[in-house]
Amino acid sequence: MRELDHSEPGHDEIVTVGRGIATAVRPADGLTEVQASVLQAVTFALTGVTLDYPTLEPIGAAEFAAALSTRDEEYRRRIVHHMLLGELVLRPLPEDVAQRVSAYADALGIDDDFVKVARRYAQGAFGLAWVDLRRSGFAEHWDEEKLGSLHTNVGFEGPFDATGPDPELESRWEAFGALPEGTLGRTIFDMYTGRGFALPGNPNGASAFIAQHDFVHVLADYGTNLEGELETFALVGRADPDPKGFAWIATMVGLFETGYVHEQGFFQIDVRDRHLSGTGGMGVRLADALRRGKAVAEQFGTDLFYVDFHALADQSLDDVRALLHLPPKAPEAVAAGSCGLFDPEGMSARQREIAFGGG
Repeated sequence: MRELDHSEPGHDEIVTVGRGIATAVRPADGLTEVQASVLQAVTFALTGVTLDYPTLEPIGAAEFAAALSTRDEEYRRRIVHHMLLGELVLRPLPEDVAQRVSAYADALGIDDDFVKVARRYAQGAFGLAWVDLRRSGFAEHWDEEKLGSLHTNVGFEGPFDATGPDPELESRWEAFGALPEGTLGRTIFDMYTGRGFALPGNPNGASAFIAQHDFVHVLADYGTNLEGELETFALVGRADPDPKGFAWIATMVGLFETGYVHEQGFFQIDVRDRHLSGTGGMGVRLADALRRGKAVAEQFGTDLFYVDFHALADQSLDDVRALLHLPPKAPEAVAAGSCGLFDPEGMSARQREIAFGGG
């Protein structure tokens, strides 16, 4: 048995990985513009290496697997997830692409439920795919021993499900407004009230579970429009040390890019507006969110949905960021349009109307 290699990949290996991903996800007419831009952005954000994905030399599944035979399962699974990201931005998703990604995953020795979700998309079985996605990703979060961080006694079946009134929880959130400026609690309170959001615990508010991701909006300094949601959930999903966190990334790409996921809770989307396609820089922003999430996963090592942010509410934003080992945004992401939490460009039109008058 060969000794596993846990070192950082060198340039040659990064090129080999890029070749394998490109070969697996390439449609008959070649990689699409959005595939190439997203994959290039992800590779650069995570490795600092720029690859021209459309020109990479193909590599067969067996040769690819042999080249990575000394890498551990998590490393190989993350590569499969990058293949899936390159696959899931396609609509329609060709059946031959889905089959090829499945074959490469098999060659790498990875049995991954998200590969099966993509096969469902390719077959047009979107409802079954969503069932699989919930079971493979979100259901794994329901560990009641860890969900005490939500501070709610009101049960709910899934992360996007609405909940009933919880006056005690709503009072906890209202109390954040009395904390000093610059603290986590005060900042998230200002975000909610400034945009006209009902507080968690209010019948019109987000579930306590989904409210957890709003703490990440604050800490990561991401806007609350659809592009900001993509960034936030990409960070949250990659920050989970368990690869099941990819469910968040798959769902948000399905919601905001391809329409494979039509509507979930507060999140609804018209897929005529494609957020990763075009020249808006969203691929760079998504990739940087993955980079930041990777740093949190490697150094903090806890699913952010299990963090008791309420217990950290009176601490400064910088102190909580340091606790999570959350790095700042890369200059490339800022240049590509990544907006801050209170930047008007990071709000929806309705949120801007409420925040700045007239609503």
